[in-house]
Amino acid sequence: MDLVPALREPLEQPLKSVLGPPTAKVMAEHLGLHTVGDLLHHYPRRYEERGQLTHLADLPMDEHVTVVAQVADARLHTFASSKAPRGKGQRLEVTITDGSGRLQLVFFGNGVHKPHKELLPGTRAMFAGRVSVFNRRLQLAHPAYELLHGDAEESVETWAGALIPIYPATAKLESWKIGKALQTVLPGARDAVDPLPGALREGRGMVPLPEALLKIHRPQTRADIEEARARLKWDEAFVLQVALARRRHADALLPAVARRPRPDGLLTAFDDRLPFTLTEGQQKVSKEIFDDLATEHPMHRLLQGEVGSGKTLVALRAMLAVVDAGGQAAMLAPTEVLAQQHHRSVTEMMGELAEGGMLGGAENATKVVLLTGSMGAAARRQALLDLATGEAGLVIGTHALIEDKVQFHDLGLVVVDEQHRFGVEQRDALRGKGKQPPHLLVMTATPIPRTVAMTVFGDLETSVLDQLPAGRSPIASHVVPAADKPHFLARAWERVREEAEGGHQAYVVCPRIGDDGDDGDEDDDPKTGKRKPPAVAGEADAEKRPPLAVLDVADHLAKGPLRGLRVEVLHGRMQPDDKDAVMRRFAAGETDVLVATTVIEVGVNVPNATAMVIMDADRFGVSQLHQLRGRVGRGSAPGLCLLVTEMPEASPARQRLVAVAATLDGFELSRIDLEQRREGDVLGQAQSGTRSSLRMLAVIEDEEIIAEAREEAAAVVAADPDLERLPGLRTALAALLDDEREQYLEKG
Repeated sequence: MDLVPALREPLEQPLKSVLGPPTAKVMAEHLGLHTVGDLLHHYPRRYEERGQLTHLADLPMDEHVTVVAQVADARLHTFASSKAPRGKGQRLEVTITDGSGRLQLVFFGNGVHKPHKELLPGTRAMFAGRVSVFNRRLQLAHPAYELLHGDAEESVETWAGALIPIYPATAKLESWKIGKALQTVLPGARDAVDPLPGALREGRGMVPLPEALLKIHRPQTRADIEEARARLKWDEAFVLQVALARRRHADALLPAVARRPRPDGLLTAFDDRLPFTLTEGQQKVSKEIFDDLATEHPMHRLLQGEVGSGKTLVALRAMLAVVDAGGQAAMLAPTEVLAQQHHRSVTEMMGELAEGGMLGGAENATKVVLLTGSMGAAARRQALLDLATGEAGLVIGTHALIEDKVQFHDLGLVVVDEQHRFGVEQRDALRGKGKQPPHLLVMTATPIPRTVAMTVFGDLETSVLDQLPAGRSPIASHVVPAADKPHFLARAWERVREEAEGGHQAYVVCPRIGDDGDDGDEDDDPKTGKRKPPAVAGEADAEKRPPLAVLDVADHLAKGPLRGLRVEVLHGRMQPDDKDAVMRRFAAGETDVLVATTVIEVGVNVPNATAMVIMDADRFGVSQLHQLRGRVGRGSAPGLCLLVTEMPEASPARQRLVAVAATLDGFELSRIDLEQRREGDVLGQAQSGTRSSLRMLAVIEDEEIIAEAREEAAAVVAADPDLERLPGLRTALAALLDDEREQYLEKG
């Protein structure tokens, strides 16, 4: 997807040459801003009016804040201390007010002289610092401040009504310093190249980009802000959708082999074996996939569905259709446990149809091979041979499938499971193993709101499975407040014992493995292997105790509340063979309680498991809790999920758990998740470590803008795929698609 090189414009000037190296260094390190254009696109978070002061009563604890307030009084105290034993120590206490509340500022030592002269009663200023508590009163210690002086000729009314932009800032760089830096670069906004085609901009009545940038940073009225925001949101939505539309266009031009299942072939034989009929949803989605497979362009489809909606069955039928048509199909799983689990369930579902070339194999049978990094040399050699000769129609594996040594006879379909765990290079490396580009089916069990699907997976067609197969049992979910009501936790273990004594099994999930002070399972965060930080800022205080660990909890349960039951552990540090053995024993009913990390989050299918207790449930994200919960209630008996937490009732973390317990609708939960987290996390930025390219657009609130931008983008790309007539749009696209963002777009 080569972009025509754009002319270097004034907005690409490095900040170092405009603001000087020290300021530029702080902006680069703490805010990710490198050029004049980056700074111009660093928009204010909100605006204060000088005459309308912030509510001091609502200040959040332990956060860096900027407030506009008036000095009520200032007192200088002297005191004795180890550094000033003769009573020469000085402390300046300044009380500021905004009518809603009061806040104390404190300055010590040599730092008192300047504020003592400047912060006189009646003075208005902006103050910035971290909110703390001293003697049960809120305070800012040594805050930075900026006095608010009106110019001589400025009338009092104008001065009081002026809008002060408050920027996303850091302790190293206060909002007003960012404002001053913007004052320096703002004239450059006149050189901003407008990415929107003129007809589109005029048709929608939007202001030109230079005007929008001036109005967002130096608004005269609230209407200026609204006008600028509307325009800048459109830019973000439109440029992103153009990038995705160009990917779809380029993919549609690639050749592929049409794969149509033969009548009375492997697929028909498999369908005849099924002990149930497909749900309406499964039939509808299968038809969409088979229609795509029958075309001579590669399918690019996202299959998203609720936990337990039967996605694996739909994917397997697509794979069998491709084998019927003479090709091979590969399924890529994110972990060895999941690859082994898929291999086991696929061979069980297929029975004799998976025994191609073996005694007892059916006439239409093919071979199903497993390929993972930890396989023995002989088994690996045989698997590679079966793939190269075409003996194996289906292969299920981890990233070991992408190694250079792996050769396919005729790769026709790639199925990627839990796609967010794979980088784009891995996906493309596997696709590159076909003689022609293979068809691609991406499965995700995390329900995605429509707008996120359009924004993140915009180059894929989407199929949704939202029906659960008949016979699936309801799952009851409850929050167990272990700190407030310890007897609730004791009752939780009694419930687990009751399930086990009734012939069922249970999972206990913990955030950490334990043993050596580790910080989590490698399955906790696919990129770093470290436990993720608290999902909501401000919960750090409640995280002082280390998260509960599998090894400790298993030991405690086996010797205490669950004594006499068969308790085993499963986590990511175990050897693959040991993990598989544990899972086999659990699946066979030889273990009553499996204490595990999130390694069981996806794909593990044990219909006899009816209960799950999630320890320190507040340490997990909403969608992760929903995923975990989906491991129970997979048989005919009802499921039970208990979310154990020590977080206080009023905390956001506890509210999150209440929301999860209240609904089994994954789409509803994904909206809650998106509203509570930073946008960038949802859009893949947390995985790639880059800033989100969305600074103004909120994917849930701005659904209409995204949908309209997608339509406009498709029309623009259809008319001019290389954007030859739209140099401004090419420039904006080049800025979006630097190396890291190119990967983000491909959902790296």
